[in-house]
Amino acid sequence: MKNSLLNILFVCLISFSSFAQENGVQIKKIWDVAPHNAFTDLIRFENKFYCTFREGTGHVPGETGEDGKIRVLVSEDGDNWESFALIEKKDYDLRDSKLSVTPGNRLMLLMGGSVYDGAKLLSRLTHVTFLSKKTNTFSDPVAVNIDKKIKSDIDWLWRVTWSGATGYGVVYQRESQDSGKAFLVKTKDGIRYSLVAKLDIDGFPNESTVSFNPGKEMTIVVRREGGDKNGYIGTAKSPYREWKWKSLGIRLGGPNLLPITDNIFIMGTRSYFDGISRTALFFAGKNGKTVQLIEFPSGGDTSYPGMLIYDNLLWVSYYSTHEGKSQIYLAKIPMPFVNEQLNSTNGKSFSCESQQ
Repeated sequence: MKNSLLNILFVCLISFSSFAQENGVQIKKIWDVAPHNAFTDLIRFENKFYCTFREGTGHVPGETGEDGKIRVLVSEDGDNWESFALIEKKDYDLRDSKLSVTPGNRLMLLMGGSVYDGAKLLSRLTHVTFLSKKTNTFSDPVAVNIDKKIKSDIDWLWRVTWSGATGYGVVYQRESQDSGKAFLVKTKDGIRYSLVAKLDIDGFPNESTVSFNPGKEMTIVVRREGGDKNGYIGTAKSPYREWKWKSLGIRLGGPNLLPITDNIFIMGTRSYFDGISRTALFFAGKNGKTVQLIEFPSGGDTSYPGMLIYDNLLWVSYYSTHEGKSQIYLAKIPMPFVNEQLNSTNGKSFSCESQQ
């Protein structure tokens, strides 16, 4: 009941309807080749768009034993897409690939590497590869090196965000069905990661995205799959060891975070309203308030959006099974529409203290 009241008070539901279409929101399918296409990310690098995702036979390898591979698409204009790379590693299920640009202007691709026996997860080790400007190909994926103070056989470094010469991300480790640990780590080369701080979050914290404002304050949004399962948002100033956490009041899945002001972000995630999984965008404040911006045509196995702003458009990649099998979609949302919806909140949803 409490969550329902919070949704009514703090969430403005704007579904993808004639209203969104009349405001220039466009969505198209860009890939459906594999039996299961999922877990996207999106970036613009050297005047091209890159979209990455996992190709497999299902959400996990299962009894077929077929491990996932990472597909990378490229586009000059964001409308016409073609395959650029297919990355695989023997005996590893590669998944949840994430793109970033290093301080040396290298395109970096991070991905989870899981070892399965049928549907049973045996171990996990994050891998990384870089795009060679000389050959225009990605290198063979190599395992990242996690600080020995926290290293285990179930480490997952889910995403890296760069600030200046340093990249930051969250390593999580599952201990039981509803408990685990999360650690903030940093890197200079994308391969070796040292411990910054243990994140004091209960309820099995896992998939996390790091963001920065111009003043170098760090914000992290964290998915939780234990306790009440509501996502958390946290802030800290350098050196990022003392954290303030707020509950977002909603459950997350594959969360991404894009700053639009010092205090407000666009958060892409799986939504769970009315008991149905969909992909949606929210305005999210550091105080834990959320207001839904738009809900995409989606359903079932869905979410994991990649996001960027370019040419006065908000570009969002995501996957969904609402048209049958899991497929990759790209949305283009005019920023005037986004700003109009933000202004309609009058900032009130982000000005009061979070409800816990």
